[in-house]
Amino acid sequence: MSAKWPRLHTGVGYALLAAGLFGASTPFAKALVGQVSPLLLAGLLYAGSGVGLSLWALARRWRGGNNGDAPLVARDIPWLAGAVLFGGVLGPALLMFGLQYATAADASLLLNLESVLTAALAWIVFRENVDRRIFLGMVVIVLGGALLSWDTAAGGGVSWGALGIAGACLCWAIDNNLTRAVSGGDPVHVAAIKGAVAGTINTSLALSLGASLPNWGALLGASTVGFVGYGVSLVMFVLALRHLGTARTGAYFSTAPFVGASLSLWLLGESPTTMFWIAGALMAFGVWLHVTEHHAHEHEHEALEHDHRHRHDAHHQHAHAFAWDGSEPHSHPHRHEPMVHAHPHYPDLHHRHRH
Repeated sequence: MSAKWPRLHTGVGYALLAAGLFGASTPFAKALVGQVSPLLLAGLLYAGSGVGLSLWALARRWRGGNNGDAPLVARDIPWLAGAVLFGGVLGPALLMFGLQYATAADASLLLNLESVLTAALAWIVFRENVDRRIFLGMVVIVLGGALLSWDTAAGGGVSWGALGIAGACLCWAIDNNLTRAVSGGDPVHVAAIKGAVAGTINTSLALSLGASLPNWGALLGASTVGFVGYGVSLVMFVLALRHLGTARTGAYFSTAPFVGASLSLWLLGESPTTMFWIAGALMAFGVWLHVTEHHAHEHEHEALEHDHRHRHDAHHQHAHAFAWDGSEPHSHPHRHEPMVHAHPHYPDLHHRHRH
């Protein structure tokens, strides 16, 4: 293999697209908070994601294809259920709560904490490799988030808005690490299930607590923001997890708040403070440290059996137990034989080894 990184790794493109779509959704969600209760808005955003992606999956099936992705199986259910609970139910509700007490621009930058918490869980709990450069980037982003969350207007102390958004980031960090376990499956199905279940639970709970559905304009707006900013973004995020691993995907995804902050300042007419710019500069430096990481060494691949969408590259030199027409990419259960080699790599589906 080449000794250099490709100009733009496939997973990097997916992660940056996911970040851009999600980041753009924050100021639009902020604009809807005044018209819809926070919990109901969270439900409508995910419902829009679930319905839109389900229609996408049906249309794709009607055309007779699924892009070669592997189906979800029974062993994926616990991982997906946990991801739905933390990422689809608790996370959005806490974010909507936090948006009531924080400006959209500050909220957008605070969401950088998600990448830090995602990487920390991946490193400490799930034993994914995170080198010193990634760790330093996390420290810088945490410092920026701490500066931004200190509510000087309240005489010192962490604001309720900051706590709500930080709680949402922790929930999404747990979600990201659990979703990694099912990233080899069809990303549209993964995202559609998360959206449909989370949307149903949050919407039902909000209505039972006395919330009422908004007018058709707000309902359509929330559904559209949910489909694009939560649904399509999540599909791209799952694909990035497949190629990059959790910590690196989280690092690239941390560019999302800068998209949201820029749109907030432009669309909502919010005035940035000096602390906002200092925090933004620190976070930008942390992101730069993340995205310029280089990782290559000799490593061993143990025998592995799994099912995911693939081409017959250096890691997929296997025979087929069925008549294969030569089409790629495709998915089927396959076995990887042990091998040792060296090349630049991310902790993707085939590089989750110890260091």
